[in-house]
Amino acid sequence: MTRKIALLTGASRGLGRNTAEHLAARGIDVIGTYHSRADEAQALVERLEQAGVRAAMLQLDVGDSQSFADFAERLAHTLDQRFARRQFDFLVNNAGVGIHALFSETTEAQFEQLLNIHLKGPFFLTQRLLPLLADGGRIVNISSGLARFSLPGYSAYAAMKGAMEVLTRYQAKELGERGIRVNILAPGAIETDFGGGTVRDNQQVNAFVASNTALGRAGLPDDIGAAIALLLGDGNGWITGQRLEVSGGMFL
Repeated sequence: MTRKIALLTGASRGLGRNTAEHLAARGIDVIGTYHSRADEAQALVERLEQAGVRAAMLQLDVGDSQSFADFAERLAHTLDQRFARRQFDFLVNNAGVGIHALFSETTEAQFEQLLNIHLKGPFFLTQRLLPLLADGGRIVNISSGLARFSLPGYSAYAAMKGAMEVLTRYQAKELGERGIRVNILAPGAIETDFGGGTVRDNQQVNAFVASNTALGRAGLPDDIGAAIALLLGDGNGWITGQRLEVSGGMFL
């Protein structure tokens, strides 16, 4: 039986790296992307191959849509040469950045950076890669609990994630004829280096999150990586167009 292949953006660190490791544990081959940290990317390839799957990493700036045609060509070449395949099976649009700024102080440059990375990038990257995504495949987009509840300083970031939630429903509707399932996963506050590592490193923030979460703690990378792998697992083929919040019950 041919092993599935997942393409995961932003795979070299944080939730992306954790997700790649969970996918490998399920026997899914991984093609990841990285922005600039080639050493971390290569280290991940080695870890995944030690876990028994095939892996590759490709450089990609998700905020630069003009580079997507070249990326698609490099991806097609990698699929052919490394995996003896013409298509991949799963796309996880994970790459992102965090910017904290009050609505009244958000600059156009900050807004445009978030727009390009969190909305325009996933929109046009997914569009460009549709010929390489196998029929019956799956797409997992990434939102945020901040698209449901509101905390000061995240208006622009959350607005992009809210737009991705709407886009996910449209993708599920329009790609359903190819048997492609599209869902969006919304993490709560997670202990990673995202946004400067505030949730992980600031004890006051961590305690605030824990006190407002039903399960009594902030999230861990394993909570999210495992959930994404679950969405891509066997037995979940009748789920599409859905938002799954993985927050431990934050702000219920």
